[in-house]
Amino acid sequence: MDVNELKKRAGPREFSPKDDLPEEYREAATRMLEFHANSEIMGAWLERPFIRKAPSLERKMAFSAKTQDEIGHGQMLYRAAEALGVKTREEMLDDLAEGNGKFLNCFHYPMDSFAETPMIAFFVDGAAMRRQATLQRSSWEPYAHAMDKICFEEGMHVKHGESILRELMNGSRKEQRMVQEAFEEWWPRILQFFGPTDDQSTHHDFADEVGLKTSSNDELRNSFLNRYMQKAENYGLEIPEYPRIRNNGDGTYEVVEDDLDWDEFFTVSKNEYHGSIEQIDSRAEAQEAVEWVRNMMNSQKTTDTATTPMAAD
Repeated sequence: MDVNELKKRAGPREFSPKDDLPEEYREAATRMLEFHANSEIMGAWLERPFIRKAPSLERKMAFSAKTQDEIGHGQMLYRAAEALGVKTREEMLDDLAEGNGKFLNCFHYPMDSFAETPMIAFFVDGAAMRRQATLQRSSWEPYAHAMDKICFEEGMHVKHGESILRELMNGSRKEQRMVQEAFEEWWPRILQFFGPTDDQSTHHDFADEVGLKTSSNDELRNSFLNRYMQKAENYGLEIPEYPRIRNNGDGTYEVVEDDLDWDEFFTVSKNEYHGSIEQIDSRAEAQEAVEWVRNMMNSQKTTDTATTPMAAD
């Protein structure tokens, strides 16, 4: 199948591993899925410390479950990417550990305070839901199937984040102030979650033409604003003056995109931001620290396979 024929056929869940797909499609889909899988892994890495740092046993258990979900999402997406035949799961994980794998901008920044956790668990995961719901109609069938499960679990993650936000914004004035300060710091990053504006997006056109994506970055960003501006204000958060948000007068909003720091965004996206290096290095060090466990498990698996008697014919 050539690219032109593929574009004509492209529709929800149209293509599967049995199809003879052009290399351009396979590479584009692999890049998209690898980016998504890396983001799930690095998102889990960002929230992992709060399994211990959360202020109650209930919150610790919730962060433990959420982190486990995110790691599972990453594994599902690596497998869906691997089915395209371009890269193996091990190659993608090695690229991530070596700083060559790309992931979402929000997961490049450190998160130290519990007051910051709703920024990821409510706002970023809420933004992810806007994007991921559209990916259930992706033309790459394994991706769309994975998104069915992921969207269900992400819905629970958003509720978890909203619960924390509600508790803190109904807490002391100090807690409310800490959340407002976190919101002001994270708000521009959240708005950049969807990627560069459509006119600066390198890969959107092809991904849209072959059905890998079904909504543009700007459409998703505006959809998020239309829903989450009101949610933020309902919880008592003040929307920062900058970047400016334009009220269209019909209940819809859009960001003045020139107000966003796209130079920083592209620095981050290339893993050249100092926080990016710290995040990647710390995860690589942790992976290396438990390498001996994986080696022992693989060694035992090989031994068990070698000593298992063959079944009689």
